[in-house]
Amino acid sequence: QVQLVESGGGLVQAGGSLRLSCAASGRTFGYYGMGWFRQAPGNEREFVAGITWNGVSTTYTDSVKGRFIMSRDNAKNMVYLQMNSLKPEDTAIYYCAQGRSMYAFPGSSWSSYEYWGQGTQVTVSS
Repeated sequence: QVQLVESGGGLVQAGGSLRLSCAASGRTFGYYGMGWFRQAPGNEREFVAGITWNGVSTTYTDSVKGRFIMSRDNAKNMVYLQMNSLKPEDTAIYYCAQGRSMYAFPGSSWSSYEYWGQGTQVTVSS
């Protein structure tokens, strides 16, 4: 059974930084692409960032490009989201997700991801 556990959320002032972590267990982590999604109250879950199984390539939604950096450490079964220059509109629950297929980049569609964490709250005050 795959488990994804996020941590690192919290309350931060606008302009500040947070680093989210996601610990994975249950199947060979290094075979699967990973993603970060977020959901604000009243909004649909949206793609934030994704990374290939080997960490070579990343992709970001336009609103976070240049501010967020996604990375992974396959030796530790961890994936990270470094969030800089945070804005109030970044406030949401952030979810870590693992792709369905080995050696594939899941992309930005939530349906391409098979397993999800429970989420961690990020609140950015103005």
